[in-house]
Amino acid sequence: MKTAVRTNFDESVSAYDAYERRTGRFTALARLLRAEMRRRTDAFDAILDAGAGTGISTRVFADRAARPVALDLSHEMVRRVAVGERTQADFDSLPFTDGAFDAVAFTASLFLTPEPAAAAHEAARVLRPGGVVGAVAPLGWVRADGTDVFADLDRESRSPADAGAVRTALEDAFAVETGVWRFATTAEDVRQFHAIPAMAARLYPGLPTEARVERASELLAELEGTLEQRWRWVVGVTEE
Repeated sequence: MKTAVRTNFDESVSAYDAYERRTGRFTALARLLRAEMRRRTDAFDAILDAGAGTGISTRVFADRAARPVALDLSHEMVRRVAVGERTQADFDSLPFTDGAFDAVAFTASLFLTPEPAAAAHEAARVLRPGGVVGAVAPLGWVRADGTDVFADLDRESRSPADAGAVRTALEDAFAVETGVWRFATTAEDVRQFHAIPAMAARLYPGLPTEARVERASELLAELEGTLEQRWRWVVGVTEE
C-alpha cells in the first residue's frame, strides 16, 4: 500500500500544483488549520508538516514558525519544497526524537494512510508536553440540495482512511476538538481534483496512472454546476 501511495504522488506533482493554482484549496486549508492550532498552544516555533506534498502548506506554517520541517513519503513531492527543512519519510514511523516539535500538522494527508492510528501515536511521541496536532480530511462534495455528487455515479471517491477514522485515531491519542469547513466549488474543480493521479486512485485504485485519470475524467464529464466541498478538521493537544 505505501509503495503504491508513494508512486502515485511521485506521478502527481504537476497535476497537484495545477489544482492548487486553480483553487487555492490546500493553502486555504493550511491557513485555517494553523489558526485552529495556534489557538491551543503558547509555542509554535518547531512544526512538523507531515505529508507536506510540494510544500504548499509548509509555506503557510513557515509564516509563524521558526523551524518548519516538511516531511513526505514522495521523493518527487518533497524535493520541490522551497522553505524549511525537508525529509523524505513515512509519518507512520517518524525519524525524530521524542518531544522534538511544538506542533504536528497533517494538512490533507492523514487520510492517505490505511492506519492513521499509527501516525497519530507517532505525532504524540514527537510532540512536547502541551504540543498541538491538527489534521483535515475530506468529507466529499455535495449539490445544493445536500446530495452527494457521487450518489448517482457508479463509483465512490474513497480514501485509504475516511474522515471518521482520522478523527478516531486522533481522539485515541489526544484531547481533541473538531468541526467542518465548507467551500464553494465547481464541477470543473472536482474534475481537476481527480485529474491528480493520486486522487484518481480514490476512484480507480487498480488501474495504471493514465487509464485511471482517463476513467475519472469520463466518469465526471457530465457533472455540472456549483457544488460544496466539505472537510473535517480535528485539532488536539498532548498532556502537560
